[in-house]
Amino acid sequence: MSNKNETTVLVLSLLVTLGLVGGGLWFFKDQIFPQNQSANNLPTTDNQSIADRISFGEKTLVTGEVTPDKKQGIQAFADQNYPQAIASLEKSLKLKRNDPTALIYLNNARIASAKSYSIVASVPLGTAPNSALEILRGIAQAQNAINTSGGIKGVPLKVGIANDDDHPEISKQIAASLVKNADVLGVVGPNASDTTLAAGDIYSSGKLVAISPTSTSVKITNFSPYIFRTVPSDFMAARSLANYMVKNLQKKQAAVFFNSQSNYSQSLKTEFVSSVSLEGGQVSSEFDLSPGNFSAAKSLEQATQQGAEVLMFATNTETLDRALQVVQINQKRLSLLGGDDVYTVKTLEVGGEQASGMVVAVPWHIEGDRNSEFPQKSRQLWGGDVSWRTAMAYDATVALIAALEQNPTRLGVQQALSASNFSAMGASGAIRFLPSGDRTSPVQLVKIVPGKRSRTGYDFEPL
Repeated sequence: MSNKNETTVLVLSLLVTLGLVGGGLWFFKDQIFPQNQSANNLPTTDNQSIADRISFGEKTLVTGEVTPDKKQGIQAFADQNYPQAIASLEKSLKLKRNDPTALIYLNNARIASAKSYSIVASVPLGTAPNSALEILRGIAQAQNAINTSGGIKGVPLKVGIANDDDHPEISKQIAASLVKNADVLGVVGPNASDTTLAAGDIYSSGKLVAISPTSTSVKITNFSPYIFRTVPSDFMAARSLANYMVKNLQKKQAAVFFNSQSNYSQSLKTEFVSSVSLEGGQVSSEFDLSPGNFSAAKSLEQATQQGAEVLMFATNTETLDRALQVVQINQKRLSLLGGDDVYTVKTLEVGGEQASGMVVAVPWHIEGDRNSEFPQKSRQLWGGDVSWRTAMAYDATVALIAALEQNPTRLGVQQALSASNFSAMGASGAIRFLPSGDRTSPVQLVKIVPGKRSRTGYDFEPL
């Protein structure tokens, strides 16, 4: 068979895989790793009012399946019938224990109209439900822990949820709405770096702290005294990957695949190019995954011709499918590296054997710290393993709780987090912030290996 025919067969095989894989895994992933949904399959939300995008329990923000008990609980919450809301939401959680919105609404219903401190999560429930629910699990776990232990000096924590769809303009409008709401004392989010940068100016001008658990762009460093993050910057991830490539793989030439339309992707790509150079290696070619005419086969052929020994994927969620095409066509010939957006069940599912051996940089892994109590508690609460997004969101919420304990005002929260002696214990160890708003924490490298935990046949395991 000619190389051209081989490539055609591989591409056709990949398309079938992308379309059909995972049918038998639906139940498990819905329980532990909710199924990825494509933004193209969702109804348009352009005309949705900002008020309709924010809920403390009085409305549902997701268009997907909602249990009858949850629906009843939300209606009872809207009617301020809190005892009924509590009963219905508790029933819903018995059926679907890994539903973070139900747990957040339940804790809010238990507060009812009593005094509380409010924070809001800004997440992409409509366009990236997987990531949004992972983030909300961390927030819900922290809220549940503080409220069941007596609250913040006796005052419970109320959590609102805002669906920003990872859309910069929508996130700005949500930020403006939250700034106007004097009850809101802090924000967890946004998710994407572009969204955080867009909303950041509004949070700053409104003197409302936002802690992103997932935005890694280097542009966020020193962006504002009101913008923090619990996730390490792309600088840290890039250095770790470059060091691994040169020292462990003992390879010097890399090709990078990225999305020019994503601030995160551009940031990680740029930092990786610099880090490889510092390690004595070279990025011989760069490929933009965003154009409509992107060809996985042609890009891989060009990368090989230019001497690449390693393929580095600085892709974001929107271009992950195209990156996985490259992984399939590569057939394990060149070594594979990836940024944290590659850390998804889809990569394990679609990449399969061809992705085995790929090394990915993430902020945290559930098997990375055997001494931490967080993995055991999260498994008890959600019925399965959680991702780095859950851990970083938990840490962001814990940081806000610690700041509220010191001074439950917007200014007090900002001053507490900025203090040189601020420290709180999170899922991934101590939470401390540099004057830049960045967190002092390491990066965890994980490798795709055969395994049973994800039910895909492969798992991410710490190196």
